[in-house]
Amino acid sequence: METYMLRLSALVALIPAALFVFRAAPKRDLVFWSVIGVALVGTLSWVYVRQSAGWSTGISTALWLTVAACLIIFALIAAISDDAWRWTPLLLPYLLVLAILATAWGQAPEVPLTGGAPLAWIGTHIAVSVATYALITLAAVGSLAAAMQQRAIKTKARTSFSRMLPSVAGSEKLVVNLLLASVIVLAIGLATGMATQFLETGNLVLLDHKTTFAFAVFAVLLVLLILHFRSGLRGRATTRVVLLAYLLLTLGYPGVKFVTDILMA
Repeated sequence: METYMLRLSALVALIPAALFVFRAAPKRDLVFWSVIGVALVGTLSWVYVRQSAGWSTGISTALWLTVAACLIIFALIAAISDDAWRWTPLLLPYLLVLAILATAWGQAPEVPLTGGAPLAWIGTHIAVSVATYALITLAAVGSLAAAMQQRAIKTKARTSFSRMLPSVAGSEKLVVNLLLASVIVLAIGLATGMATQFLETGNLVLLDHKTTFAFAVFAVLLVLLILHFRSGLRGRATTRVVLLAYLLLTLGYPGVKFVTDILMA
């Protein structure tokens, strides 16, 4: 019962931030940082309690880790960028949906983490993998924001919602920086994953679903960045590729866990 209440408290802590878009004349002020702070404290508290007994690999834990990582990275870039906080009306409701799903699937099997590699090494690999997924999630949100803003300008149908979003150029600049960080962190994740696989099985690469999707995402993002810097690729084409990368990583990370923990349980 106590565990359920802690999980529910973490969920409730996200609601004020998700409703921030309905505030009159929203801006990056004390109210903004207060709702983000409440969301961070609630989420991180639950993740700490859940993981204090040891790493688990269930779908609920994976989703809560994703929410926590997205909030941390979002708060950091919102503190240094004048545009990032404007993604709030897209990002926070989405994170609330993830938290609702994580709460609903809280009774799904949570398998303790085991393996031949040192737990600290495995934990590092998991942390890097979660950070990668969070970075690409934010990049996908930013690409969607740019596409929505571009469409609003093109159709001359500006709304209070579109006015809150960053400029197209502002979102695109942030997305490129997030993609650069994603490629670097994903490369580290692939390296630590191969090292972990080698320590556990003696094989450097095991092409399971997760690994295959991860390599595919790395290739897609690398090609996208090369095209961006060499030919100035941007706009709707970039948005589609970023959303494709996000979909592939979603299939490889929480998607596989959904199949094994929910559909096949």
